Amino acid sequence: MRSKGRGRTAALFAGIGALCLVLLWIDAQWPGLVTSGGAAPESPFEEATGSAAVVPPLVQLLKLVVAAIIGMVVTAVHRRYPSDKPLTRSLAQAQILLCVAGSLMMIIIGGSLARAFGVVGAASIIRFRTPVEDPKDTTILFLLLGLGMACGLGAFGVAGLAAAMLCLLLAILSYLVERKPRMLTLELVAEGAEFPTAYVHRLLAAYQIKFEPREVEKDEDESTAKYHVTLLDPDTPLQALSDQLMDEQAGALKAVTWKIPKKVQKG
Repeated sequence: MRSKGRGRTAALFAGIGALCLVLLWIDAQWPGLVTSGGAAPESPFEEATGSAAVVPPLVQLLKLVVAAIIGMVVTAVHRRYPSDKPLTRSLAQAQILLCVAGSLMMIIIGGSLARAFGVVGAASIIRFRTPVEDPKDTTILFLLLGLGMACGLGAFGVAGLAAAMLCLLLAILSYLVERKPRMLTLELVAEGAEFPTAYVHRLLAAYQIKFEPREVEKDEDESTAKYHVTLLDPDTPLQALSDQLMDEQAGALKAVTWKIPKKVQKG
């Protein structure tokens, strides 16, 4: 189980390295992706005009695509090394979209001061009423905005190196700072009156999970059990564990639910 996780992590960082090399190569081949003020085109993507080089829409689309890819990569690493609380789906999507938004803002602004004030004024109208509680998540959002801006400027080399450094720092910080065990409530539903207690306890112990039975209800049709569990390893793969708990040949469980206790949510 751990070998699979390490293999996925190695593949993820190998992909990050490959992406960084590709962006550096693009930056070295066509350094004029940043819109310049000269009359001659600085890259094969630009068209010469009387006053300045005009960047075609396809190049602007490339900047947005690169920003989206960088946002996905950083989010994948952040999900692999989350904060004290698991990375929610909405926050993961917000990270990717914020990176794209930073790129789009720089494309729209270009070198116009009036456009910059217009974008700031439009952004001030939007009210974000959902605060980000974790300082680490807030910092990553801010860094992703900067990465998106670098993509919008066409500085792919800077964006690639900064994204690789950010992913590496997330991995290093997860090992330098000790993470707290996760406390969850586990609800299991089995068919019939017989609950596979021995199989469930053996599987939880195999994953090094401390558990304490709280409620057990038995009926003719189904039986339900609730556990208070503590994940000593915060990176315990809950999806893989749930699949094993619902193995028809072993335990005949038909429902597995993981919940965060209310006291932990408030804290």
